[in-house]
Amino acid sequence: MNTSTAPRGASRYRRLGLIVGAVALTAATLVGGTVSASATTTNAGPKQSDAPACVAPERPLSRDYDAATRKDKDFNKDFRHCFTTINGVQMHYVIGGHGPDPMVLLHGWPQSWYAYHGIMPQLLPGRTVIAIDHVGMGDSTGTPTAMTTNVMAEYIHLLLNRLGLQRDVQFVSHDIGVGVAYALAATYREQVAGLFNLDFALVGKSLKHSDLVPLSWHFSFNQQPFAEGLLTGKVGYFLENFYPGTSLEAEPVPARDVAEYTRVYSRPQVLRNGMEFYRDWPQVEKDNAVLMQTPLTIPVRLLSMGLVPEWASMSQQSMRDAAPAATGFAVEGAGHWLTEERPELVVSEINKFYPVS
Repeated sequence: MNTSTAPRGASRYRRLGLIVGAVALTAATLVGGTVSASATTTNAGPKQSDAPACVAPERPLSRDYDAATRKDKDFNKDFRHCFTTINGVQMHYVIGGHGPDPMVLLHGWPQSWYAYHGIMPQLLPGRTVIAIDHVGMGDSTGTPTAMTTNVMAEYIHLLLNRLGLQRDVQFVSHDIGVGVAYALAATYREQVAGLFNLDFALVGKSLKHSDLVPLSWHFSFNQQPFAEGLLTGKVGYFLENFYPGTSLEAEPVPARDVAEYTRVYSRPQVLRNGMEFYRDWPQVEKDNAVLMQTPLTIPVRLLSMGLVPEWASMSQQSMRDAAPAATGFAVEGAGHWLTEERPELVVSEINKFYPVS
């Protein structure tokens, strides 16, 4: 990438942020020489992990949060599950690496942080990688006042502040995670170094909520008040049939991954909160219209699925509504699940967009 368009560096701020995070850990866990009541566990995960220590750690409220990773020795050597409460909601994130470049991974619906587990080890060199479960989703526990991207972004912002990451964070986002990352970047501009996005469209300017609803049945279904009731007890059946609907592959999301997403979306609050995001979409359109009045100047890139040319054109234009200099392309033959369908391409493009310091 041309260095003139690469995300800003400021490694000294990144290193300072990691130092601040370590200081915060000490302050949060030691009170008069003893472990505080709010930090009932030192870290969530195997003690032999080389991952950074959790900041202000707490006992997980979500059962079986490590069901998909507890037997993966290689993954557990590099990464650690962490929990800490932000504004009444216990947030879950997975962290690994000690590099000076902080990279945050935000997932979409209906997935969790686990959408990135297959590529996270490849992103580690030179970076500290943090995959976050959105507020009230995945293995985060609790429900915010709304599931608009502005509200969801506020939780990510506050969590990163607690980790000592106030500046120049690299974001990689998929699906609704793109909307959250955009809201955060547009509101807390110094905190974001760039946005690398996977297959999403931003409503607010050229694209309206009403334009999207006819494109896929689930946009309308998820807004219905009875959606959770219909899916309760049938989440696995729903997901295994939903994922192939936006892909040429018969099983774009592997069965093991479907089992993990079935586990988290079988949590009643998670199923509801995921639907609430779609119900709050009209408000997101209004919020984005305000945010887009001040264009982003950081580097922004979007990889769109290549199955529907009209969607690729629409989504790319919507990104330019937010950031006029945004770049991107449609991945030929690929569906919506890009980290699963084209993992090598995704990693390569991330490394081009965010050169390691």
